[in-house]
Formats: sequence, C-alpha cells, structure tokens
Amino acid sequence: PKSVARDMYERAMTFVDYVGFYGLARSEGLVLRYLADSYKALRQTVPEEARTEELADLIEWLGELVRQVDSSLLDEWEKLRSPGAEIVPAVLDERPPPVTGNARAFRVLVRNALFRRVELAALKRFDLLGELDAADGFDTSTWAAALTPYFELYDEIRTDADARGPALLMIDEQPGRWEVRQILDDPAGDHDWGISAVVDLAASDEAGTAVVQVTAVNQL
Repeated sequence: PKSVARDMYERAMTFVDYVGFYGLARSEGLVLRYLADSYKALRQTVPEEARTEELADLIEWLGELVRQVDSSLLDEWEKLRSPGAEIVPAVLDERPPPVTGNARAFRVLVRNALFRRVELAALKRFDLLGELDAADGFDTSTWAAALTPYFELYDEIRTDADARGPALLMIDEQPGRWEVRQILDDPAGDHDWGISAVVDLAASDEAGTAVVQVTAVNQL
C-alpha cells in the first residue's frame, strides 16, 4: 500500500490521473483502500520527531486526497474492508470539506499539479500537456512553441527531488486566487525559465483538487 501512495506522490498525480494512467477503473475502491491504509499507518506509526518536511507534506496530501474522494468510492472501500457485511451508507455532507481549508495539503496539491507539467515537459510530451491545458489556451502546439527556446538552450529539464522542492515554487496568495510560478531546474542552474499559472480557489473547492490555469511558459 505505501508503494502506491509513494508512486502517486512522485508522479505528481491526482487520484483520477493515477487510476487512468494504470487503467485501474475497475479497482478504484481497492486503490482507495491502499491510500487510506497508508495514510492511517503513516499517521499512527511515524513519530513526530521522525517526520521530515517532505514526509509531513506527503501525509497531509494523502489524507486530503482520501477525504476528497466521492462517496461512492467510500462506500466501495467499506465493502472491501468488511466482506459480506451489509453496508449502510453513512450520512455525509453534500460535499467534502473545502480542499483549500487544509493549507499545507493544498500547497502540495498545487505543487504536484505544476510539477506534473514539469515532468511532461521534461519528456517533451507536448501532446499530454495539451490535454491538460487546451481548454485554457495552452494546447499541444502552444506548449511546443513555448518550450522550444528552452531546449535550444538546455539539454534537459531536471525532475529530481530538488527540482520538485518548495524552493522552486513561488506562490503569491491573492483574494480568491493564488498566482504561482514553477521554476524549471535547468542544468546550468540559471533558474530563469518557468511556468506561470493561476489557481482558482473557489473552483478548487468545487473540484476537490487544485484547479490550475497556465498563463505563461517563458524566460524572465
């Protein structure tokens, strides 16, 4: 179970992304059980003094991800945890708590959303970037055109632990939105290229995850 959570975290994927990536639509309840069990194990077994900042981020992100899953998946999870038992659906609020209410977890969601784009850019998967952002004006050709000058200067975009760290993500919190810039970790360490985006807080609460609109991919 912990490997599922770690894999999802390192790939900077949402629950929906992960299920689609591995073709797990028929096993969503099982995946959710793994995630929930991992969250409980991490919360219960790792002492506070042993938690690094990265691990603390992972725990908060994982808990919020599980909380934001829809009720049908929660029902399926209960069935899997209690085989043969009659499951009476719990009385739930109409929707889960606002995802922006957990500031630490939401920052991780935003960071993951931006870093997912970094990973795809590093692989030059402009087609997949276009699938993410075409509705906001950044289709496949726009992504390719924006990143071509970068790859004329540098051979790669780094995607290691330093590249995904909070030091390379700038967040300007404005009323109703966050203005963010994900710095690309180039081999020379110039750090003057990046992805700019706006995070709509109300839309994020509605969706249960970070709603990110890319506004620019450029050199400053």
